[in-house]
Amino acid sequence: MAPRVRLAVSLVPSVEEELRLLFDVRPELDGADGAVTMPTDRVDAEFFDRAGPQLRVVAQHAVGLDNVDLAEAARRGVTVSNTPGVLTDATAELTIALMLDLLRRVTEGDRLIRRGEPWRLQPTFMLGTGLKGKTLGVVGMGRIGSEVARLGEAHGMRIRPMRGLDGVEEVDVLTLHCPLNEETRHLVDAAGLARMKPAAVLVNAARGAVVHEAALADALRRGVIAGAALDVFEREPEVEEALLELENVVLCPHLGSATLEAREAMGRLCLDALRRELL
Repeated sequence: MAPRVRLAVSLVPSVEEELRLLFDVRPELDGADGAVTMPTDRVDAEFFDRAGPQLRVVAQHAVGLDNVDLAEAARRGVTVSNTPGVLTDATAELTIALMLDLLRRVTEGDRLIRRGEPWRLQPTFMLGTGLKGKTLGVVGMGRIGSEVARLGEAHGMRIRPMRGLDGVEEVDVLTLHCPLNEETRHLVDAAGLARMKPAAVLVNAARGAVVHEAALADALRRGVIAGAALDVFEREPEVEEALLELENVVLCPHLGSATLEAREAMGRLCLDALRRELL
């Protein structure tokens, strides 16, 4: 009998087809020998209890493991894997896309056209700003943060690697690429936002809870900072309602790694982990 693997989401077809050839794939966790998890899953004692003592491996379809109780997994002898490296380019590219979208007001302009508002080309219409010459503060200089810094430099930005919010007063664009843990939870709060330049913007493609969303919405509404672009949210997929009413915000549904190439590579790393432990 093939080992049972819990899969509650769809993987890219090429990976899922191979997974189903090798394993008994089912959406239920009860009785699973292995599980593919997403960052929105809570992999804790309750999760392990539901699966049962035969569970041997959790293959996280993501880099971050903040949703996984690693100590509990180790206590129960469950192997936990993740997908580092293969989504670096995709997430870094999206980060730059969010910066450009926000600073050049692309989504804002799209909304204006879709509302049917009258407009015409004129010198002062919907002025934005470019990346060249701006100081890019990068919190978290791991694989993704380092690639964002490289791409930002290619666009003529000055790069400032940051430890926490040290020096945030000097940056024009603050981009977050740190893991979520007790030190970074709500790293960007009302006090941190108040230290930023009024013309500065925030980009978050890390984890939603690194930013205090209610404080961010209030800061944006009051003009404490000029704008924000978010790919991740504190209570995903729920979004702070106040953010939905603001024009100076770009909201993206967690698409950092959403390229076919990255998602296929991530799926194959999960598949490799399941194969190693279960076959």
